[in-house]
Amino acid sequence: MDNTITVVGKEQGQSLSIAGGAYRILISGEQTNDNYAVIEMLVPPGAGPGPHAHKDIQEMFYVVEGEVEFKMEAGKQVAGKGSFINIPLGGAVHGFKNKTDTTVHLLCTVVPAGLDRFFQEIGTPVEPGTFKAPTPLTPEALDKLKAIGERYGQQFYPPDFLD
Repeated sequence: MDNTITVVGKEQGQSLSIAGGAYRILISGEQTNDNYAVIEMLVPPGAGPGPHAHKDIQEMFYVVEGEVEFKMEAGKQVAGKGSFINIPLGGAVHGFKNKTDTTVHLLCTVVPAGLDRFFQEIGTPVEPGTFKAPTPLTPEALDKLKAIGERYGQQFYPPDFLD
C-alpha cells in the first residue's frame, strides 16, 4: 500500500450527477486499497436516495451545511449542520431527503470502499458542482439500477418502505 499523503483541491476529484445531486469522489477505493472512500455530496431541495441497505459497508455522513431528513426503520431524524450520522455494518435500511429549500452539503465516508464504484457506474460525469435533473426511472432503468446495485451489495426497497 502506498503511504503517500493525498491532497485534493476543491476542483479535483471525479464529479458525478446522481439522482439530481452533485457528488464528488474525494478519495476512491482505488486510492486506499479499498479500505475506504470519501464522497462529497451536494443534495438540492427534494433530492436524496430512497430506502436502501448495504450490509457489508459502514456509511458515515457529516452535515457540512444545511439540513437533511434521515429515515431508518426506527423512524425519522432531522440532521443539521455539524451533525454526524453512522449507518453501521449489517444492512440497516435507510434513506435521506433534503426537505428544505437550500442545497445540503454532506461528506460521506464508506468503509470499506465500494459505494464509490457503484456511484461511478450509475452516475453521469459533470463539471464540479453541476446539477442535472434526475431522469424518471422507467421499469427498465430501475431493473438496470437494481442489477448494478446487487453487484455492489446494494438492496433497494419501495419508496414508501420507511413511511
